[in-house]
Amino acid sequence: MNKLRARRNRTITLDEVERQGYANELTRISSPVDIDAIANRIVNQDVFEAIDFLPLNFVDLLILDPPYNLTKTFNSTTFRKKSISAYVKWFEELLVKLLPKLKKRASVYVCSEWYSSTAVHLILEKYLNVWNRITWEREKGRGAKQNWKNASEDIWFATVSDDYIFNVADVKLKRRVLAPYTDTNGAPKDWEATSDGQFRLTHPSNLWSDITVPFWSMPENTDHPTQKPEKLLAKLILASSNEHDLVFDPFAGVGSTLVVAKKLNRRFLGVEIEKEYCLLAAKRLHQTKSDRSIQGYHDGVFWERNSLSIQQQNRKEKSVNDFAESLF
Repeated sequence: MNKLRARRNRTITLDEVERQGYANELTRISSPVDIDAIANRIVNQDVFEAIDFLPLNFVDLLILDPPYNLTKTFNSTTFRKKSISAYVKWFEELLVKLLPKLKKRASVYVCSEWYSSTAVHLILEKYLNVWNRITWEREKGRGAKQNWKNASEDIWFATVSDDYIFNVADVKLKRRVLAPYTDTNGAPKDWEATSDGQFRLTHPSNLWSDITVPFWSMPENTDHPTQKPEKLLAKLILASSNEHDLVFDPFAGVGSTLVVAKKLNRRFLGVEIEKEYCLLAAKRLHQTKSDRSIQGYHDGVFWERNSLSIQQQNRKEKSVNDFAESLF
């Protein structure tokens, strides 16, 4: 709660006044609700308690980031590693409760670690159409003397039906061209020369090496132990929803999905059992009024890590610093 932090540490924290103020924005549900009454809200509740009161067929995009099958403490709650069979049972019970909430054109993304990833796949395949598995590089991670360092996570992509949204043009990756080929007339071949360098737009693949896990100097960072990067969530939301669609996150944590949905003009609903995380999510949603930027997403495209020019990075750094200073 009261960590001593470096002067330039941008980790989002709460003081007691903020806790009291943002607490008024949280809600709980104990009877059936209409989606218009609950949209763009944070529900501070166990999802297994809340789910039965949510309406049918209200979700356009489900982003499911449940506790991984690891022993991990989330503020005051600890999830303990289960056997694969026990985790499968827990995950299947959750998914079955969520399925009636999905629209016919809805997409589903499920985050997972390597140990339980194949089990998640098998359960999804029982109820949904599974299209792909995204693997993203998580550059943080502990080294191991008798094993390979674990530096990746999976995201399974599934849909309710064969009729679904996929906005491929919205999620192309802008890469710096190291070998700029030209045609016989000397014109760029599948790349563009700009004042900032030579770049090409490439189709998104299921291997993501351009994601940076939030850390202390990033303005989206919190003390949540498994916070997902806004850039990662922006890719999922832009690809599989349209503006004003509703994005549902049943394990909302500190609200990264909700924040990105708001920045990208989607409606959202988040459920989170930990009150402290809900309060941080509420604060982050308020901050979007002053800053709608998403690190790594610039000029309507996703940039390969470290591919922005020095001039662009300086402009972005100045914008972030100006915003940080306006908070004090």
